[in-house]
Amino acid sequence: MLTAGEILDRKGHEIISVSPDDTIYNALKVMLGKNIGAILVKDGEEYVGIWTERDLMRDVMDENFNPRTEKVKDHMVTGLKFADYSESCYQLLDKFLGMRLRHLLIKKNNKYIGILSIGDVNKALLVEKTKEIERLNQMVSWRYYEDWKWKKKTY
Repeated sequence: MLTAGEILDRKGHEIISVSPDDTIYNALKVMLGKNIGAILVKDGEEYVGIWTERDLMRDVMDENFNPRTEKVKDHMVTGLKFADYSESCYQLLDKFLGMRLRHLLIKKNNKYIGILSIGDVNKALLVEKTKEIERLNQMVSWRYYEDWKWKKKTY
């Protein structure tokens, strides 16, 4: 069974972040450039929050919201959620669904080593299931069933 660490090894461990004092506009530029839906907020050496496309959706409903002047620190979500690198893909899905999240930081030895989205985990699961089905199809031969015919008894 795939673990969070194995999925990260395939995807990559890069954590993309901005400063709390960056503007929402700058955060969006980074997110669009990297084609990601969430960005971590890092203050010095510590991750202090996350800001996502869902947060943008909520923020733009405020008529006074200006992405060119608003600071990420005023709109980010704090209290980061994480999973251990050894957790299975099914444990990750359980966390995503149970906590209604789209992104989880992955931790190893008390250090964040990457971030996974629910899409990353679903993709990894689909790839693994496809390989499993291909292996099973190689083990099973349908020739017996395809060549089998009712034989009419003649008396």
